[in-house]
Amino acid sequence: MTAPPAPPAHGPGEVVRSLVPARIDRLPWSPFHTRMVVALGVAWILDGLEITVAGAVAAVLTRSDTLRLTAGDAGLIATVYLVGQVAGALWFGRLADRLGRRRLFLLTFGVYLFGSGLTALTLGQGTAWNAFLYFTRFLAGTGIGGEYSAINSAIQEMVPARYRGRVDLLVNGTYWAGAILGTAAELWLLHTFPDRIAWRLGFLLGPLLGLTVFLIRRQLPESPRWLAMHGRPAEAEEAIARIEREVERAGHRLAPVDADRAILLRQTPRAGYPTLLRLLFRRYPGRSVLGSSLLITQSFLYNAIFFTYTLVLTRFYGVDADRAPLYLMGFAAGNLLGPVLLGPLFDTVGRRRMIAGTYLFSGVALALTAALFQADVLSATTQTTAWCVIFFFASAGASAGYLTVGEIFPLEVRGQAIAVFFALAQCVGATGPYLYGHLIGDGHDRTRLFLGYLLGAAVMMLGGLTEVFLGVDAEGTALEDVAAPLSAVASAPALPAASVPPPLESVPQEPEGAGPRAAAQQARKRRESGEGEEPGAPV
Repeated sequence: MTAPPAPPAHGPGEVVRSLVPARIDRLPWSPFHTRMVVALGVAWILDGLEITVAGAVAAVLTRSDTLRLTAGDAGLIATVYLVGQVAGALWFGRLADRLGRRRLFLLTFGVYLFGSGLTALTLGQGTAWNAFLYFTRFLAGTGIGGEYSAINSAIQEMVPARYRGRVDLLVNGTYWAGAILGTAAELWLLHTFPDRIAWRLGFLLGPLLGLTVFLIRRQLPESPRWLAMHGRPAEAEEAIARIEREVERAGHRLAPVDADRAILLRQTPRAGYPTLLRLLFRRYPGRSVLGSSLLITQSFLYNAIFFTYTLVLTRFYGVDADRAPLYLMGFAAGNLLGPVLLGPLFDTVGRRRMIAGTYLFSGVALALTAALFQADVLSATTQTTAWCVIFFFASAGASAGYLTVGEIFPLEVRGQAIAVFFALAQCVGATGPYLYGHLIGDGHDRTRLFLGYLLGAAVMMLGGLTEVFLGVDAEGTALEDVAAPLSAVASAPALPAASVPPPLESVPQEPEGAGPRAAAQQARKRRESGEGEEPGAPV
């Protein structure tokens, strides 16, 4: 396929015709997409690894031959990391919308690698070194927090619409692959090396794994969608043509794109958080409630269970503290398999049915498990098995929450929307470990924790019911049809005598009556260009 000539750049107010979204969504799955998912998706593996390693070495860092932290000081390490995630998401989320996806997924990854590497260089004890330790954890957290916005935005904008759901779930679900890797690696390190060395090697695992992936990321292009909608048509054409050439080299023949699938774009002023807030409360109030409900409910449940599971196993079931991480690996396996195996259904059965179903099922299953826990009929093994089943479904639903908040808002504020809902969810979810830790107590009163589990079940079912009534059926649909870009003017009419016009072409100025919603009115005409699954596609 010969790419159309690159169109000239256009200035503010000038209207251009773009086929870039249609060209992306008609692509078959190819090695380019696989490489992109591996390079970008590793961020969640590293996040899971970081959280797990920090938890595993917390007790080690209280010993006299390491950093001699108090229990409170050691617990603060995870808190500082989570605060860094929130700060990084909000700061880098805005930059991802302003400067582009590629710049940010390189910058945020570099910040994480630098911060996590510095953690291993905490060389002494005392107040100054403790402050250095917390600074490095905050820095690593900001990098990972920024990744949530940049990576989700990039993947959703460059993956064809018919694969978007399963790929986003797969990527977000790999957090638990990192948890398994971190648990196994730290157990081996702590049993192989002296404590003063093992904890440092644990914090170096992420940077060592990330350095090779960083080189792959450098080869990825900027999101053509982002370029097209920020007044950079020549660069958008170059990026999409590069992707198309790689797809064709993999043996695929690309069909021409119908001219009537073009959209009209007008470059708009940069959209910051004030613009996002106006969209959330004025144009998309229902979607705002949906996004916050999905992320807050899953964050509360996950933080409550994940950060207190060792207390439950040791205080109610008598599991030795050194063996508790082994149970985590089973728990994490259930969380990993859910998005992988259920992910394709979010593209076929549909978003609303699958998200609502996974949230509601996990809530009901947690309530039943709570009753068995209260009746004292579970063992450590059966309790962990029950958690695996519950979170097999909950993990798929939780990952779909990030998918949802990314695709239901316009491209120009997508990164910021993900950041805001992520930050809100983390702040509310942070109350879970404290609350459930109090309910666990010394392990003699099951009733309090039973009531806590019922609360968690109710919270998840609330998220599921919100999806039932406010969910958006975005499966197989172009992002521009799910939420019209702020730069969209109107649907472009078909061009006569041209089966593949230039992807961005200057056209006469539209009347003032045309607005960003006009593009979405043609949604049903531009749905899912390619039917069926190509060989090698993610399943």
